[in-house]
Formats: sequence, C-alpha cells, structure tokens
Amino acid sequence: MKKNDEFYGCPVTATLDVIGGKWKPIVLYVLMSGTKRFGELAVRIPRISRKVLTDQLKELERDGLVRRAQFKEIPPRVEYSITERGESLSVVFNEMAIWGRKNILINNTSLMLEKEQH
Repeated sequence: MKKNDEFYGCPVTATLDVIGGKWKPIVLYVLMSGTKRFGELAVRIPRISRKVLTDQLKELERDGLVRRAQFKEIPPRVEYSITERGESLSVVFNEMAIWGRKNILINNTSLMLEKEQH
C-alpha cells in the first residue's frame, strides 16, 4: 500500500511500516544471502510458524521487497529471493548486525563470563 509523505510525516515511520515487526527483518536478512525455498527459510528461522512465515512473505512480496518464483514441477517448487528494492536495505541490516554484535551479543558473552568467574 503506497502512502504519501503527508500520511507518515516521518521517514522512519514509513520504513517501519514496510519492514517492521518481529519477523520481516529476519526474513529479509536471511534472503540477503541468496534465494531460498520455503522449507529452507523455515529451518533458518526455527521459531517462526509456517503460517506466519507465509503471511510475512506475502506482505514482503506485495511491498516489492521479495520475489516469489513458482516452478511447474512435480512436486511444486517455490523459491523466494530479494528484489532490487529489498537489496537496497542491505546497508540497514548490516548496520543492525554490527550493532547487535557490539551491543547485545558481546555484552551477553561478557555477562556470562562474569557469572562463571563468581
């Protein structure tokens, strides 16, 4: 759904409207490494239900961030890949990954080591 600047009033709000939520950023981040079948996505994101994954992929496809390719084979094969528009988010997700490593993962590791020493 395309909305104008007057509706949002804030570019961060506009971005979060498209990629926000618990699962969309993770799905996009996983697809940044290449085309995946539905089952591969489900394995790489084990805590997401299949229904929610299906819904998120449909929304990402609708918003032009993910491409769905269906092949006429037996059994049917469907692949998901990132579009050029979705790829433009790679800088955002790379920065999020860097921030997460520096501010969450390293801190959690430090806390665990401190607890082990006491």
